[in-house]
Amino acid sequence: MTPPDSAATVTRARVVVLAGPSGAGKSRLAERLHQQHGWPIVRLDDFYRDEDDTDAPPMPRQEGLGIIDWDDPDSWHSAAAVAALVELVDTGSTQTPVYDLSTSRAVGTTTVTAGADDLVLAEGIFAAEIIGRLREAGVLHSAWCIHHRPSVTFVRRLVRDLREHRKPPMVLVRRGWGLMRAEPEVVRRQEALGAVSARAGEVEAQLA
Repeated sequence: MTPPDSAATVTRARVVVLAGPSGAGKSRLAERLHQQHGWPIVRLDDFYRDEDDTDAPPMPRQEGLGIIDWDDPDSWHSAAAVAALVELVDTGSTQTPVYDLSTSRAVGTTTVTAGADDLVLAEGIFAAEIIGRLREAGVLHSAWCIHHRPSVTFVRRLVRDLREHRKPPMVLVRRGWGLMRAEPEVVRRQEALGAVSARAGEVEAQLA
């Protein structure tokens, strides 16, 4: 298995995109790689828009639930995420938001730093949406779609979201059921955007 852009020799090509369905294990993989190598993590889900954001485009709504569709890329600040990653590669430091999923808004900022030889781990459910722009900016090292069996992902996601009180329990169950049914299409879309589909252990071995 050969990840895209793995043969690039330009030193700026250091961003590793860890995409995949919600609950697939992206955060756990990023944390393991951070512990093993000291590589910085940029948590792209922190670039969600505030629930009451009135900028264009309008916040997307989830049909039938009457709530914002947090699985639609329009609920996310993609341009800000790309700018932060480029700044981190070029300067060694960037500020990223700290987002509170339970209140659906940014509650602060944090500083992420990177050494000159570090890979930068960019993980999040919308990570695949910025693969093309990162490649154009010359900072993309490789891009992966982490996935597992949909039933496994459903259970992992529900346990995590309930533990972290991300949303009311019934919303999490209904949302999770819909995400499980949509998961094969999510993986196909992320592959079409340039991500290599793999299990977390496979990616860990490749990057090591």
